[in-house]
Amino acid sequence: MQGSEWLAGKFEASRTHLKAVAYRMLGSGSDADDAVQECWLRASGADTAAVENLGGWFTAILARICLNMLRSRRSRREESADEDAKSLNLTDGRQVDPQDEAMLAESVGVALLVVLERLAPAERVAFVLHDVFGATFEEIAPIVSRSPQAARQLASRARRRVRGRGRTDDANVSRHRETVEAFLRALRAGDMEGLLAVLDPDVVRRADVSVLRPGAASELRGAAAVAEEAMAYSRAAAVAQPVLVDKEVGFLVAPRGRLRIAVRCVVKNGRIARMDVTADPQHLRKLRLGVAPEPKNVSPKSAGC
Repeated sequence: MQGSEWLAGKFEASRTHLKAVAYRMLGSGSDADDAVQECWLRASGADTAAVENLGGWFTAILARICLNMLRSRRSRREESADEDAKSLNLTDGRQVDPQDEAMLAESVGVALLVVLERLAPAERVAFVLHDVFGATFEEIAPIVSRSPQAARQLASRARRRVRGRGRTDDANVSRHRETVEAFLRALRAGDMEGLLAVLDPDVVRRADVSVLRPGAASELRGAAAVAEEAMAYSRAAAVAQPVLVDKEVGFLVAPRGRLRIAVRCVVKNGRIARMDVTADPQHLRKLRLGVAPEPKNVSPKSAGC
């Protein structure tokens, strides 16, 4: 019979993996920490005599906890910006480091976190466990209370939504992403010439009133006007990430995985011909978002998949 110290040691050896699983499922470092702690409390009080694979057992317990947290979260959807700020202070007195949260988000991929947030709880759990961590559908089935075949369908449906497109040509999307990334690079650098080089001379920018500065027009035309206005948003560009927006490559602004702005870009002949800027929460919820494939001539960075 193994003792509690032995079990604690095994759990600590799995903690990094469990935190990674929980973060991808929940999208929050503090929530992931809470889920891992709850996992330990449940594991430490259970009989492990018949457990053959402790790592898999820990993961299964954690996944059920995360699934319940995701379901609870959907009942209190759409936190305000004020609530986001308040959530940095946990009830047990611990302070969440925004920089730490940002590093976690960057390591996983902000676009992926935002897209995963759109999935139903069971879809998200099935996708993360199978596509990210390689669990079998036989292992996933009891966690989501489905048959292995139904668990496979959950992951497949989630995968399609994560991709954000049907039979869209990946090569074409990749080229469009290069253009959007060139726009973001120029904006971050304050490079007006670089912006003008990737904007169509007759580019049209349409935007929600909520994201515009007082007095700004909801529609703007011409590369010079659009580039000049864009320069005022260079700080937002610092955290912008490429993403698919309604099957077109664009970018989003989502500090710590919280979607604030989505920009849909229509690219023609290697230049951005149209930009649709959305910030209204109701409009954001209606957008179909997906992870844009990396440009073919760039070595892929780890995005947690």
